[in-house]
Amino acid sequence: MSRTLLVSLAVFALVLASTPGNSSAAEDGAALYTTYCVTCHGTTGKGDGAASASLDPKPADFSDPAFWKTRDDAAVKKVIKEGGAAVGKSAMMIAWGSVLDDAKIDAVIKHIKTFQPKK
Repeated sequence: MSRTLLVSLAVFALVLASTPGNSSAAEDGAALYTTYCVTCHGTTGKGDGAASASLDPKPADFSDPAFWKTRDDAAVKKVIKEGGAAVGKSAMMIAWGSVLDDAKIDAVIKHIKTFQPKK
């Protein structure tokens, strides 16, 4: 088994272990991001989380204006919900649709948009 796959499986196991119980759909996007995304995307969304060192390609950098020029909320939602492979990106990007409902995914998107450079 490749090192990258092992890291991805370990990250997935850690995330599942830290999955919150029954919380409201209005749960804070920042808390969801910390639980599900920070390991790969980093605390400031630069794609520099602890697991990113062993990932190729690197996770998306939400602070990069180029990222936002080619994506809208629907595209970001599809990747979060269905995983990277569903949109021709890295298969290492986990599909979170079985864990996060649409309202929670929308909350995460709202939070990651705070990483966009100020205009």
